[in-house]
Amino acid sequence: MLRRVFEQGAYADRALRKVAEGLDARDRAFATQLAFGAVQRRGTLDHVAAHLADRPVDRLDPPVAAALRLGLFQILYLDGVPDHAAVDESVELVKADAPRAAGLVNAVLRRGADEGPRIVAALTDETPEQAAIRHSVPEWLARLWFDELGPDEARALLAAGNQPAEHALRANALVLTARELLARLPVAAHLGLEPEEAIVADAPFDAHGSPLFAAGAMLPQSRASQLVAHAVDPQPGDRVLDLCAAPGGKTTHLAALTGDEGRIVAVERHAGRADQLRATARRLHAGSVEVVHGDAAAFTAAEPFDRVLVDPPCSGLGTLRSRPDLRWRATPQSIAELTGEQRAIIDAAANALAPGGRLVYSTCTLSTAENERQIDALLARRPDLALDQVRTTLPHRDRTDGFFIAALSRTL
Repeated sequence: MLRRVFEQGAYADRALRKVAEGLDARDRAFATQLAFGAVQRRGTLDHVAAHLADRPVDRLDPPVAAALRLGLFQILYLDGVPDHAAVDESVELVKADAPRAAGLVNAVLRRGADEGPRIVAALTDETPEQAAIRHSVPEWLARLWFDELGPDEARALLAAGNQPAEHALRANALVLTARELLARLPVAAHLGLEPEEAIVADAPFDAHGSPLFAAGAMLPQSRASQLVAHAVDPQPGDRVLDLCAAPGGKTTHLAALTGDEGRIVAVERHAGRADQLRATARRLHAGSVEVVHGDAAAFTAAEPFDRVLVDPPCSGLGTLRSRPDLRWRATPQSIAELTGEQRAIIDAAANALAPGGRLVYSTCTLSTAENERQIDALLARRPDLALDQVRTTLPHRDRTDGFFIAALSRTL
């Protein structure tokens, strides 16, 4: 999985799914911990490896780099794996693709077992450059959050990005309540309190393989994501437009909040994802959902909508805990490109909103260019809109994904 991610640009979750076929639940959980952790901590691991090998990791052959990252992750961050086992297994792995480097890997990892913990313990996060190494993020991201949030908030956010993600579920109110779902779960869990449909499992489990999932009683969805549909506040009988709707967690939540007594038009530009969205709506008993295959930025409404949700493509910087490779994919350039797409979609949304209607703009990122500046620019373009509410969730403060949610109303 490490090699597919860093050599072929594969997504970590998809790559792991392919290579972990056939593992039992316990081995799959351990493989996930190893693989995701080594991707997530790549920046720190490479810093330690470069110090021990006396050369930058990007000058090493890819299989050698992968073996060092995997071995050092176990040595530095996992208590349950003996150091000698991490060294031996990593050496065996590299022998298959780069046998001449086995001695190097063995020497570096043995030094890592002796010196690595001291190297990591000495890392600080006083400056963005130091924080990037300690918390394993690109330097531009550490600098962005230092500038936009302030040093203390940025440090806390960066540290939270390496903690395990919450295992949140949404009870589908069209089938059962959160308390009813809680009583039927096969693992220990507790109510998420806000929103009322939220449950947080105390340990990971195969939610997608559960009969409760197949019956449409629940779906995995972070508590922050669940707040979005509540911000839209759809009422029974409302006409609701959901732009960029797939995979459908928020779409079907909108349907549940209306008691499936409204009309939810869900727009998705990718045909395959639109088909998956239709299947999700059927599974979750959301008969009020009508999926439209089309470009959200070019959407035109035959008649206006009472509620409009804009959940556009974004950099996803609020979800680093559950998407370990995302920090290495996002770039300042990609954010700049996304802002143009977001602006076009939010303009289409505003055009589709009825007088007196409510528009919600939501992202799962923490970037002022994609959040606050988008809203400020929209209000400047559209004097008929008024800002009613803004809410931001932060992983270190709220123990859930980082989301930006802005609710606006049309006054004319």
